[in-house]
Amino acid sequence: MSPSAPSEPSAPSLAPLDGRRIRAAVIGTGAIGRGSHLPALQQLAAEGETEVVAAVDIDAAAVEAFCAEGGVPHPYTDLERMLAEQRPDLVTICTPPTLHREQSVAALRAGAWVWCEKPPVPTLADYDAVEAEEGTGGGPYASIVFQHRFGSGTRHVRRLLDAGALGRPLVAHCQTTWYRDGAYYAVPWRGRWETEGGGPAMGHGIHQMDLLLDLLGPWSEVRAMAGRLVHDVETEDVSTALLRFDSGAMATIVNSVLSPDEVSRIRIDCERATVELTHLYGHSNANWRITPAPDTGGDEVAAWQDFGPDVPSSHLAQLRELVASMRAGERPRSSGADGRTSLELVTALYKSAFTDTTVRRGEIGPGDPYYTALHGGAPGWAPGTVPADVEVPA
Repeated sequence: MSPSAPSEPSAPSLAPLDGRRIRAAVIGTGAIGRGSHLPALQQLAAEGETEVVAAVDIDAAAVEAFCAEGGVPHPYTDLERMLAEQRPDLVTICTPPTLHREQSVAALRAGAWVWCEKPPVPTLADYDAVEAEEGTGGGPYASIVFQHRFGSGTRHVRRLLDAGALGRPLVAHCQTTWYRDGAYYAVPWRGRWETEGGGPAMGHGIHQMDLLLDLLGPWSEVRAMAGRLVHDVETEDVSTALLRFDSGAMATIVNSVLSPDEVSRIRIDCERATVELTHLYGHSNANWRITPAPDTGGDEVAAWQDFGPDVPSSHLAQLRELVASMRAGERPRSSGADGRTSLELVTALYKSAFTDTTVRRGEIGPGDPYYTALHGGAPGWAPGTVPADVEVPA
């Protein structure tokens, strides 16, 4: 399949989901499909919510092994054929980012809802093309896997922030400092704009940035820097940014694959308390800490620190909510404008870093080079270019 241009939604009428299992198919049978998507679907299958009817992969042996091991009845190597023959209600996409647009569009046109792994798609133009294929008034919709938004810890903290219990958010820090060595980048598709989509800002830090935006709301402007300090790659291997929110709150962001002491962290200083999340690849209630200001009453603090039953962040936690949205015929969280916000921030971060300017939310659209390529054609960053201050021999 070739990438599809935006068009009017053309999905067939959706079959009612009441009183039956949701028919799901997994696209891409690698580590994320095998280790995260299939187990989540199988758990909901055990609860009577879903059934996994098919899987698709270009590697026939891989998809046959995936189906045999997972009890999936129908292996395919052709997505269009699977969509036509199995008519799934839900397609989960676990392939490289460069395939996400065309596969999402194909599924939506076939009437299936989409749950697509991050990074969502390589560019804002691709995201808008997928959204243009969604149905109206009940779906199908395309949702992005941002599982760190889900679970009891995030839900509790979001409720406190939304209610104003902690006072106004003032200062925040968002940190994804991981370590990736030369062997990681020896894989040919890594570190390249065309195949990986971006560096740590896009492929690693987007989870924590998405969670930060989910907690603090719309951002207004960003000023960033990016560098290649260690790895011989097209993309960056580290970036930093200063971010201002519509509320006036300010944040720092660090995304790195150069950090042996790996951590994922969000800290939010509010008027009445500091909220901190420290983890690596997923979090539970125990990973959150709320530190009250000195004059806060004990009963109130005890209520803040009572997170309730522990529901860790996970693909399963997000899938439960997605399935509920499907049954209700409602747009799920992490889709549409809500799913686009972190990709827009990542795009703006790159534009700011590569142009040495402040970038404001909403300014990158059709006609802007960063709308169709995260490198924006910037000298020294776009493939085949040299830095603007380097003199090219005649």
